[in-house]
Amino acid sequence: MSKGKATISKAGSYAEAGEFWDDHDLGEVWEQTTPVEIEVDLQSERILFSVESELAHRIEKLARARGVSSETLVNLWLQEKVAASG
Repeated sequence: MSKGKATISKAGSYAEAGEFWDDHDLGEVWEQTTPVEIEVDLQSERILFSVESELAHRIEKLARARGVSSETLVNLWLQEKVAASG
């Protein structure tokens, strides 16, 4: 845990903080909280590749059988192939 950070749990480690929040509800200590502002800058990029129609249908069928999206299945396969290529 970051030194100098005051926490409601007074935990000295992430494990202790986890144990505290396993047994406590934020509603119990809500008055001890303070509002904060955060800024999130998500920069996700999606690149599309063309796939032959018949191949796309086969991929969709295999993905459904595995309970994942076709995008997830293709990404997993490509990661495996790239990793194996060195």
